[in-house]
Amino acid sequence: MRYLFINSVYGIRSTGKLIAKQCGQLKAAGHSCAVGYGRQASADGQADLIRIGSDTTSRVHAGLSRLADCQGKLSAGATRRFLKEAERFSPDVVWMHNLHGYYLNYEVFFAWLKARPDIKKCWTLHDCWAFTGHCAYFTYAKCDGWKRGCGHCPQKKAYPASFGLDRSRQNYTDKKAAFQGVQNLIIITPSHWLADLVQESFLGEYPVKVAHNEIDRQIFRPRPGDFRQRMGLEDKKILLGVAVGWEETKGLSDILRLRTMLDDSYVIVLVGASERQIRSFPPGVIGLPRVDGQEALAEIYTAADVLINPTHQDNYPTVNLEARACGTPVVTYDVGGSPESAGYEYIVQEGNLDQLRETVIRAAGEKNKEKY
Repeated sequence: MRYLFINSVYGIRSTGKLIAKQCGQLKAAGHSCAVGYGRQASADGQADLIRIGSDTTSRVHAGLSRLADCQGKLSAGATRRFLKEAERFSPDVVWMHNLHGYYLNYEVFFAWLKARPDIKKCWTLHDCWAFTGHCAYFTYAKCDGWKRGCGHCPQKKAYPASFGLDRSRQNYTDKKAAFQGVQNLIIITPSHWLADLVQESFLGEYPVKVAHNEIDRQIFRPRPGDFRQRMGLEDKKILLGVAVGWEETKGLSDILRLRTMLDDSYVIVLVGASERQIRSFPPGVIGLPRVDGQEALAEIYTAADVLINPTHQDNYPTVNLEARACGTPVVTYDVGGSPESAGYEYIVQEGNLDQLRETVIRAAGEKNKEKY
């Protein structure tokens, strides 16, 4: 079988690493893989890599999208050139992941898919962009416009940001026309939460399968290290937060308020903070940049007493899986698919800081009992 994957990146970040793993497994089983990617790739020999467009076309796509709210409506020429390469590869299966990211014209691409009913199509959704008129997530904004056709988008400036027009209603109509009516298509989601949303949306005509994301348990396992000693935190209860970037949707404000509700036996460590944030954090909150190396991150997970993840919008957070694999309990809000990857044990009502404090203390106490 010949598999053609489509994603914004390959071999890097969560989705790119997932596809690289899929390609490695398929190649080991005797299949052939090619990957159409839009932004960045890390060659590993598991797949033939085909770039969709260039840095220039991507920048133009992103720039015009920020003016005209037209993410996915540009790069028509780049998409057609890629499809010529796809024809030469002659795939039996086309497996899509993130189609957003300023690199692909989804109307041109889906017209090509619809003209090839015999090809098997899989589409793994990592967010909600496919069935909204603009945003990748809508839970933070408490918006259900996607059920009615969007318009007057409250998150116009959120990814994929538009600082000019609001085309959310037209985008919704265009996506619906493009994405419906594809033969031989199955949708895959990492969480039951997202699967339920898909079935409520205009994509509900397709079968939906839930396939939880996985982590490398050879890396993410209890790993004793000297993190506490290096940081001078031997006698502290460490509440850990890990993110690619800390912003309001990740619950940063709630974490900082939580710090004021705890005594000095607790310290909060936030991995993935910017230099500006690190300088501005109050006493009792330690900011760290992104950690180089997954083994080093696993040591930090192991050293922590609790992973706190008060996210206001998420699909199936991998950080929850990583912390639990390292023996650290996870406290998270009842939002999106985060309770699923957290194991449903320490779940807090969104925004309830008193409950967050109580649950963190309970989880930290139970983690410390296991040490003795």
